[in-house]
Amino acid sequence: MRRKIIVSIIIAICYLLQSTLFQRLAFASISPNLLIIVVSAFGFMRGKKEGMFIGFFCGLLLDIFGGRILGMYALLYMYIGYLNGRFRKLFYPEDIKLPMLLIAGSDIACNLLIYFFLFLFRNRYDFRFYLLHIMVPELVYTMVVTIFLYALILDINQRLEVIEKRSATKFV
Repeated sequence: MRRKIIVSIIIAICYLLQSTLFQRLAFASISPNLLIIVVSAFGFMRGKKEGMFIGFFCGLLLDIFGGRILGMYALLYMYIGYLNGRFRKLFYPEDIKLPMLLIAGSDIACNLLIYFFLFLFRNRYDFRFYLLHIMVPELVYTMVVTIFLYALILDINQRLEVIEKRSATKFV
């Protein structure tokens, strides 16, 4: 129960930061995608199931407060959380290369699918403009923020695991 409350608080804080503070700190109207960092990080730290649930709720939050199509971001982020959860066996807390690579891949995949569903279907074919002016700058900005946010999420996750192990040994 403690984990669910803390993860909910992390999601709420990241959403609020993404939609308020980082909108003010946007470079050329590009802001980092904090929720993709949260979904990816918890996906490969905790596994497919938890990554899927966290992805669904992060996406639903985006759908409710700013999405054009209800459920599109929920489905997209759910799949991202699930796919990142498949890398759980390769996760080592000391290694930052895999999380950075997975978060970068998740951000690119998310933006490609958003382009495909929201722009290409409306006959906006300028992919090069979208790639150079939205996808790449957002990827760079997200990677810079990932360095700090991932360390914080990793620390919170490790503390929660210690607490969960301690409470599990009390009952056995």
